[in-house]
Amino acid sequence: MSATLEQPLDLVATNAVLETYDPPQVVAWAVKEFGTDLVMSSSFGAESALLIHMATQVMPDIRIITVDTGYLFPETHEFMEDLQHRFHLNLWRYHTKNDPIAYLKEAGETEATVRIDRDRCCEVNKNEPFDRAMQKHQPKAWLRGIRRDQSTTRQDRKIVEWSKRFSLYAVSPLLNWSSREIYRYMKQHDLPFHPLYEKGYASIGCNPTSCTRAITIGEDPRAGRWAGTDKIECGLHLEEEGGSGI
Repeated sequence: MSATLEQPLDLVATNAVLETYDPPQVVAWAVKEFGTDLVMSSSFGAESALLIHMATQVMPDIRIITVDTGYLFPETHEFMEDLQHRFHLNLWRYHTKNDPIAYLKEAGETEATVRIDRDRCCEVNKNEPFDRAMQKHQPKAWLRGIRRDQSTTRQDRKIVEWSKRFSLYAVSPLLNWSSREIYRYMKQHDLPFHPLYEKGYASIGCNPTSCTRAITIGEDPRAGRWAGTDKIECGLHLEEEGGSGI
């Protein structure tokens, strides 16, 4: 039975079932459950082609929301265009309200290649456009690509959660997969990795070196994100109040 405001999902029972599903089955469940009220997000990062492939196999015209912070790698724009052409994506791009050069001066950022205040930059250039996108589309559910093995903040996540921040169900089909399973699926379906992946960028965000760098052998895949700080999330998958939410 589909979820409604009067008859919401039983998350305990639903997650007990979905934990036995593989990711394509979770995606198919979400499409059946929420139909056109389902959207997905993509950063067009290292392995983004995987969830895009899974989703478009079931719903070719699913709305895909992406944020252009003004500081993406040129290779990310190239990758986005390649995937849009390959899969004929229904892509919705949301941009920061800030001029990228003017923002640096206004925020007191003295070096274009680093960020002093990483949290503020994420908040106004990434989170604000994403919040705006959610307000525009008002979906009932959101497909996202987080995995439990990516960071400590994601280890306790559930496949389906209720997001108070966005007032919707957040669905994470890849939650239980490892990097090895991701790689196997990518190769099986001949899916492209981000152009920077082969250069050691295992997790790809914005281009300041303080925000994204290549990793070395033996480092955690997300060690290149905000290296040298205790920051491990941009904020899209955290509740607004900064608690333990998604």
